[in-house]
Amino acid sequence: MPEQSGPAGRVVLVGAHGHGRWHLQNLRRLAAAGDAHLVGICDPRPPDDELRALAGDVPVAASLDELLAATRPDVTIICTPIHTHTDLALTAARAGSAVLLEKPPTPTLAEFDRLVEGLEATGTACQIGFQSLGSAAIGRGPTLVEEGAIGTVRGVGGACAWVRDASYYDRASWAGRRSVDGVPVVDGALTNPFAHAVATALALTGATGAGALTSVEVELYRANPIEADDTSCLRVRTSDGLVVTIAATLAAEHPRDPVLVVHGSTGRITLSYKTGEVRLKGDAVEETTTHPGTDLLEDLLAHLRDRTRPLLVPPSATRSFMEVVEAVRCAPDPAEIPAGDRRAEGQGATAHQVVPGIDALVDRAAEELRLFSELGAPWARPPAVRQPAAVGVRP
Repeated sequence: MPEQSGPAGRVVLVGAHGHGRWHLQNLRRLAAAGDAHLVGICDPRPPDDELRALAGDVPVAASLDELLAATRPDVTIICTPIHTHTDLALTAARAGSAVLLEKPPTPTLAEFDRLVEGLEATGTACQIGFQSLGSAAIGRGPTLVEEGAIGTVRGVGGACAWVRDASYYDRASWAGRRSVDGVPVVDGALTNPFAHAVATALALTGATGAGALTSVEVELYRANPIEADDTSCLRVRTSDGLVVTIAATLAAEHPRDPVLVVHGSTGRITLSYKTGEVRLKGDAVEETTTHPGTDLLEDLLAHLRDRTRPLLVPPSATRSFMEVVEAVRCAPDPAEIPAGDRRAEGQGATAHQVVPGIDALVDRAAEELRLFSELGAPWARPPAVRQPAAVGVRP
């Protein structure tokens, strides 16, 4: 693949609506700094006035092949439904464009392997859009552990509590679905809204590559009238003997930013990955530091200018995350939380479900590294468990 052409990277955006709006805003920022230049948009829907104002006078096409041939971008940003990621990314790669691929990279482990094989065959650089992994806070946690600040680490817990209303699930035909027309989508709480929590927790333990996980347990539930999970918990065991437990809900009583806690024998490290704040509470010291993040498109463009500079989030850094996605995909369909254990709030587009007591349950799971069923939730059931040898095999 040729080196990046010109001082400002030429960029095509695939998918301007939804989260694509954030990418257009980011591209405006990078254009003002002279680092990037949007040269085209691929989207079957024409941009509205607001999106057109952000994009400027660039061509908009429904065909990615035609747009790539006309614009010859250095980078193609893929911000489309999950089940379309692989084919679009490989189309860009075959055209000689590097790829910034939104998370989750693919809906299945087999698709992930096909993606990686295709990228390697073309020699294409690809960055996966886990923006939290661009934060310097990711390195601060392991550094404190190595310095002995919290003693012996026993695991990482994640507490994630948000609210998503009817408009969230009505925004697209694939939202809240496990599959569409027989094609896996896996748009659940753990794999999409809180994918950053899962990937960041795995990164904190260094368990990101192939063979890093020895088991994956998942419990999937739904309070909303959807296919996928909106209230879930996950526990993985790493090859280093650590435990990672993530508890998540989109039916919270009081929404708040997610946190990850590294539990040690003499203290703890709490990471707020959305803000980059790291709080240490040890025997001898307490401190709070805030760490900057690196924009992943900027990092990819820097990599194209200097190939000796490694990417922050190459596909290889998300392999174990994809094993979690596969475990969620292959688990039994989410169990409905009974009507007596949830309540409806709001009306119309703002209507949403709330599960009383879920906030405290999420916190307990992250603190004790236990699953909902082990904490006595009346609507919980034993987890689905997958071993590495079973990953990729649909039961």
